[in-house]
Formats: sequence, C-alpha cells, structure tokens
Amino acid sequence: MSSTIQPAETAAASTLITNVEAVRLALHDAMVADERVLILGEDVGVRGNVFLITTGFLEEFGAKRVIDMPLAEASIVGIAVGMAMQGLRPIAEIQFADFIYPAFNQIVGEAAKTRYRSNGDYSCPLVIRTPYGGGVHGALSHSISIEALFYHVPGLKIVAPSTPRDIKGLLTAAIEDPDPVLFLEHKKTYRSVRGDVPEGHFTIPIGKADVKKTGTQATVVSYGYNLHQALDAAAQLETEGISVEVIDLRSIRPMDKTAILTSVRKTRKLLIIHEDNKFGGIGAEISAMVSEEALFDLDAPIRRLCGPDVPAMGYAQPLEEAFMISTERMRAAMQELVQF
Repeated sequence: MSSTIQPAETAAASTLITNVEAVRLALHDAMVADERVLILGEDVGVRGNVFLITTGFLEEFGAKRVIDMPLAEASIVGIAVGMAMQGLRPIAEIQFADFIYPAFNQIVGEAAKTRYRSNGDYSCPLVIRTPYGGGVHGALSHSISIEALFYHVPGLKIVAPSTPRDIKGLLTAAIEDPDPVLFLEHKKTYRSVRGDVPEGHFTIPIGKADVKKTGTQATVVSYGYNLHQALDAAAQLETEGISVEVIDLRSIRPMDKTAILTSVRKTRKLLIIHEDNKFGGIGAEISAMVSEEALFDLDAPIRRLCGPDVPAMGYAQPLEEAFMISTERMRAAMQELVQF
C-alpha cells in the first residue's frame, strides 16, 4: 500500500460527501492502491452499478478488474471465494440484499469456514457488499434486512455503518481484512445522509461501536437508517430535558460488548432499535448479553423497537410506513423508558 494509514479522528483535511459517494470513494481508493482488489457483480461494469457507484471504473481499471457477471449470485460469490483463496482481494456485489439467498451456501459453507477447515493454511479476504433496508418503495424484492440471517455464522464479519466517515473507514478496513466481511449499506441513506470524510487512507476497526450522542437517562443502540432517526428523536427529547445516549453499533459481528455495557451501566436503561424483524433479531442477542452481564445494573426492563414479524415490506405507502419505524415512535419509546 502506498498511502500511510492514519486514524480518521486525527486526519487534518476532510470532504463533505454522501453515503453513496463514500462507498464509491472507498472502492476507488482501494483499487488504485492495490492491484489485487477487483469488483465483480451484476451491472458493475458497463452500467456502473444500479446506483452509479462504479461509473467509470471499467474504463479506468479494465475488464479484468471490473467484471460484469450473469444473474447468478451463487457464481458471483463462489468465484470470488476462489479468487480470495488464491491471493486476490475480490469485492463481490449483490445488487440488492434480497437476492443474496442463492449465495447462502457459498457465504456460510465456504467463505466463513475457509480458515477453520484449512487449519489456518488459507484465508478468504473477501468483501460481499450489498444495499439493504426499506423506505424506498422497493416492496417484496428490494426492502429486506438480512443481518439476522447471517448473524449466527462464526467466521463471518458483518458491518453496517451509517455515516460517510464510517462507511469509508470500515469499507477500507473490510477490503484489507484477511477474512470474509458482509458489508451492508442502507440504501435509504445513500443520498439522504451527508458528512465529513477525512482525506487520504484511513481505517476504522471492525468490531468497535461509536457513541454518536452522549446521555445519562437511557441508552439507545441502533445502526443503519434507524440510527439517524434515533439521533433526531434524542435531539427532540433533549429540548425537554431528557438525556438519551445513542450508540451506533456499526459492526454487528463482532459486536462491541464493552461499549454497550459501559453505557448501560451508566444510564441503567436500554432500548434497542432495528428495522429487521423483531423475533430472533440482533436486538434479541444484545438483550440476552446485557441480561447475562449487567442485569442488576438495570432500573427497567430492556425494550426492543423493531420491524414487525411479517414476511416482507409492502409496496403501498401505508404498508411500508406500517413496517418502518417512525421517528415519532422512537421518541415515544425513549420517553416512556426514561419515565419508567
């Protein structure tokens, strides 16, 4: 690598960009810095990705490093696994998270087990990045949250950043990681969220949460699009004298237990918010962990505010709104918990 690694917190210069621009910047910088890095997926080359993330990459890096693949997700990930085991650094794109099911065996049965089954002789430095989540009228086939489907899998890291800075730093870290990383990008935040991103090469450690807002009366843990809503709700309550701490999980696995427990032991109350279905979701694992390790530090039952347990998100606006968690519902849940 030609650039010197610098922590994002100490980088001097920065640029204001959107989440989708941060994805593009991280991919571009990685491909410039390391010839082993390549991208493969549906429409990533000639079309430049359905969100125009890789526009111009084909002309700049060539067809051997920006590879348009057939509509066959098992092949996209399976070929990427082979590339990674032979020393390349592939970034396999699943066009929408809803299409990832055909590649489940390649991710769970192959990529995640490579280091273990080879007794450490092989690693699988593979990034699988995909847009997930609702709120864009994507209906049944373009709205799913997939984190809980893969959360149970040892050997697989799952990252879901919420801001441009975190996207740039964590995607760079994922590309440089020696093991497979599932990188989730909430598509509703692609162009609606802007933020400063340090210039130059930097990474953010996978597995570290970030306290986006400090508070004293309750802890809220969230990620993705919901994180921004939670911050808005907490800011509203601040004007009423209610102090809520908001933690951005950023990495779903590994999870930053220390950050969560430290906050909960301070505020003594916990609300977990995520868009994915409530039953068996990430919130259930966080709740279990806090119950096991900090039960007697709590002054109220742990609360979860999550997506409903229905098979999919509807297209019609009332159905989509019924599934998505509004800022108003978050505000009410925080207020109720503080007053418990």
